[in-house]
Amino acid sequence: MSDGSLDDLFGGGYDEPAGEAAPAPAKRRSHVPRLIGEAAAIVLATLVIVAGLRAGGVSVPLLLLVAALLGLRLVVHAASVVAPPPAPKLRSKIGKNAPATTDSLRFAVKRWERNLEQAHSDPDLYARNVLPVLAELTDERLRLRHGITRASDPRRARELLGEPLWTALDAPGRHGLKSRDVGTLLDALERL
Repeated sequence: MSDGSLDDLFGGGYDEPAGEAAPAPAKRRSHVPRLIGEAAAIVLATLVIVAGLRAGGVSVPLLLLVAALLGLRLVVHAASVVAPPPAPKLRSKIGKNAPATTDSLRFAVKRWERNLEQAHSDPDLYARNVLPVLAELTDERLRLRHGITRASDPRRARELLGEPLWTALDAPGRHGLKSRDVGTLLDALERL
């Protein structure tokens, strides 16, 4: 069982295109100009709000107003830091005309739908992309439910998985499976 991340698990099989060079590392810019700009914006906002409130005959402590504006700016900054990452670039032209989405889970599901559709006709794609993930999921399910993996106790794992699933995972050179075969294997995996 590998110690890879979820990106390794769901993003496997996609290599960088040979024609594109790796992007140069971004230069670190100083934070001083940005901080000066934000301080100036807070001062300007404070002046405008104080002038508006005084014109209306309302008096608010200056320190409270500045603290509220700083807090608002910190909340906006925190929200921008935890924003979802940009969608990854597609290597192929598949999905170029699809509407852009910021839902990473939906993007991963669509990518797996494409992988599975293409795996029916391309045994190499099946062996490279689908089979390793199916094996990882199987080992994880065995580990969680029974405390074993296929490597640690092959005899017991073979009994639990059943012959069709064991053969599909043990014979990576096998040709792509039909939809009903994949459904049967997934049902066996769900029964674990």
